[in-house]
Amino acid sequence: MTTQTPVAPDVLSTLRDHVATPVALPGEPGYERCTPWNVAAPVTPAAVVLATSPQDVAGTVRFAAEHGFKVTVQSTGHGAVGIGSDTILVQTSAMKHCDIDVANRTARVGAGARWQDVIDAAAPHGLAPLCGSAPGVGVVGFLTGGGIGPLVRTVGASSDHVRAFDVVTGEGTLLRATPEENADLFWGLRGGKATLGIVTEVEFEMPHIPEFYGGAVFFDGADAEAVLHAWSDWSVGLPETVNTSVAVLQLPPLPGVPEPLAGRMTVAVRYTAVGDLAEAERLLAPMRAVATPVLDTVGVLPYAAIGAVHADPVDPMPTNEAQALLSALPAEAVDALLAVAGPGSGSPQVIVELRLLGGALAREPRHRSAFCHREAAFALTVIGAPIPEIAAAVVEHATAVTAAMTPWATGGQFPNFAPSYDPGRAARVYTDDTRHWLAALAQRYDPAGVLAVGQVVPRPDR
Repeated sequence: MTTQTPVAPDVLSTLRDHVATPVALPGEPGYERCTPWNVAAPVTPAAVVLATSPQDVAGTVRFAAEHGFKVTVQSTGHGAVGIGSDTILVQTSAMKHCDIDVANRTARVGAGARWQDVIDAAAPHGLAPLCGSAPGVGVVGFLTGGGIGPLVRTVGASSDHVRAFDVVTGEGTLLRATPEENADLFWGLRGGKATLGIVTEVEFEMPHIPEFYGGAVFFDGADAEAVLHAWSDWSVGLPETVNTSVAVLQLPPLPGVPEPLAGRMTVAVRYTAVGDLAEAERLLAPMRAVATPVLDTVGVLPYAAIGAVHADPVDPMPTNEAQALLSALPAEAVDALLAVAGPGSGSPQVIVELRLLGGALAREPRHRSAFCHREAAFALTVIGAPIPEIAAAVVEHATAVTAAMTPWATGGQFPNFAPSYDPGRAARVYTDDTRHWLAALAQRYDPAGVLAVGQVVPRPDR
């Protein structure tokens, strides 16, 4: 997080002359809107602009360039990192329009739209907005980070289905980016997060998937060794119509947590499959037979219920994430993970998940993008709740979990996971070549570095 000597409030108050929307300074009504979904991130900007139009975003960027501020953007704040008094935050949650073109199977949505908004509008027509595991996440932030969803092996990265962006550059210019128009921006916005600009609208394709076979099968934590070893063997031969992950869970006894899962260690096998639903049921049978489930939610579901597969929390909470991408998952890797995160390990983590990758994700899309590490075979994600009493232990242990997988790790990470200000993070998220081109494009479209804050690729001169 960066800070600077506070600018006089009368200078910041003139920001209101540059935008046609409310601006809140610290202590004023509306400033609390900067609080992100991940409440552990210290977000204390110089001002909050409650944007309602692309012009509000462009005006804010031009003001910031003139007065020496940086600008960052937030819709939901699921991937927030800390920002301080040198930064103006553009809050886009009011820009949530969502237009569905049923005939062409496309959607055009504003920067504030959440995936649930698009699902509600598109799923009744049999169309599948390619969201992540949590439909409450913002559309734009998810797509600019590539997008790893519950059907990723079947459909690839969600950003592969983007057709166009409207984006405000670091010079305060509104541009359209498509494969034919500003193609370099189109390449970099799919995977580069906000490095090249603030997206105000996105258009994307949606496949026709009215229903799927999926949900989760939960086992007692005592069966973790049998379940994880079986899952690692079983997952290898699955067709790309099938997607799965396995997670060691320690869910607190809170409202909304099913009684069989609350306050104990359990193991969840998450599963989604499309196509022949009877075949999908047959393919899952070996995992169902590994041990006696404590809860089984798998069945034929409408696409509108895609969020039920992972059942991610909805309410804001503090989170700490770590991630490692793996090239393989032999029995030795499973044993190493169980030793640090399984029964008897003393793990404080809420979720330790292994997700099967490959399939359509591993293939280059029709239009190349800045999203990297498609070759990874598995993704390990560690999520904890750093409440004050255990915050340090949660962070330290998450590092220990990923370190235990070092022999099988690729060294990479995906953009939407484990957000942090770690200066080495960009080198893990992007290949050297991709990082070089993103930095060069940032210099072209944001020469003053107005957007050089948060989850962006650093420039050589900064």
